[in-house]
Amino acid sequence: MNPMHSQDWEPKSAAVLRDQRAACDEMRERCPVAYSDLLGWSLFRHEDVVRVLNDPETFSSVVSRNLSVPNGMDPPEHGLYRPLIEPYFTPQAVQAFEPQCRNLAAELVRSLQGRPELELMGDFAQPFAVRVQCAFLGWPASMQEPLRLWAQKNHAATLAQDRPAMAGIAHEFAGYVMGLLRSRRDGTIPGRQDVITSLSSQQIHGRPLSDEEIISILRNWTVGEISTIAAAVGIVTQYLAEHTGLQQQLRAQPSLLPDAIEEILRLYGPLLANRRVTTRAVEIGGRTIGAGERISLNWVAANRDGRVFTDPQSFRLDRDASANLLYGAGIHVCPGAPLARMELRVAVQALLDGTTSIDPMAQRPPTSAVYPASGFATLPLHITFASQPVADQR
Repeated sequence: MNPMHSQDWEPKSAAVLRDQRAACDEMRERCPVAYSDLLGWSLFRHEDVVRVLNDPETFSSVVSRNLSVPNGMDPPEHGLYRPLIEPYFTPQAVQAFEPQCRNLAAELVRSLQGRPELELMGDFAQPFAVRVQCAFLGWPASMQEPLRLWAQKNHAATLAQDRPAMAGIAHEFAGYVMGLLRSRRDGTIPGRQDVITSLSSQQIHGRPLSDEEIISILRNWTVGEISTIAAAVGIVTQYLAEHTGLQQQLRAQPSLLPDAIEEILRLYGPLLANRRVTTRAVEIGGRTIGAGERISLNWVAANRDGRVFTDPQSFRLDRDASANLLYGAGIHVCPGAPLARMELRVAVQALLDGTTSIDPMAQRPPTSAVYPASGFATLPLHITFASQPVADQR
């Protein structure tokens, strides 16, 4: 607790967790620069968030005691590492991976046929996120279940702010990567070309990337991929279940899917917030923030700011998405955005192609994910599969 500041809100209070989006909307209008003991200073307005994103000298990304490559780095160091990351997410690289991603999504949908009721998060969204992550990294299928459990433990420890558990979970992930690195170095898997092999050949400052740097890169990719992709798939599918007209329109016009996904995720962000720390005293929204204080950028509130988005809580398929902060902005804009957009399009397309209707279950409403996650913890849905016999569709 900081005795210099009184709390403007409590991010983990029951009232906030009951509806995080509504709470963030309310804070944006009532107290757009708000202090809490948990997060430090939270920024809710689009203008303030963009200001921070475009000023890395004042708002540092070095917020963790652990190495975080490159998203936890500032210039000039960030500029040295970022070019090593970007080639993995070029249009050519994403296009080359798309057929494999599409096959994984279609196979997963087929495996669910015959089950008119699904819990989408556990049955599809999370398995899809884990499988595509392993496929993208070139990791064996045997890693899928350990990674799924690891992501769950990581979320639980972060929610509880359990530092010893978080350290243990980081050590567990490092063990996975080191095992894979050793198998390539000792010839157990000779000639295997995957992301780990590729990263091992990269150089920085005239030397190879260290094991710690490789582990950091892969940990950042994996945390972002599994949790955020799964959350986004759930959010989009639930929205389509609640809006059957749009669901049928996208079945008839799949070319509209990328814009629809972008707008749904602007409305219901899959990632709640991101962190910075001030390097000097600064004034934002009439509040004075000292040097070395924590900043939390609230993506959900910023992307629903009526000062930037006309009628911000309405879905508009023709909305200009240029101000959408779904993938951030500035020097730390998400390098994996092209991959994420492709994976989301492929996942939702597979669900639409493999079904004739996706509907809510009134008797089993979804349960919301809680801080630091967004989206749904559970998402029961009624599914009518396209290839089901008519008798099974009732």
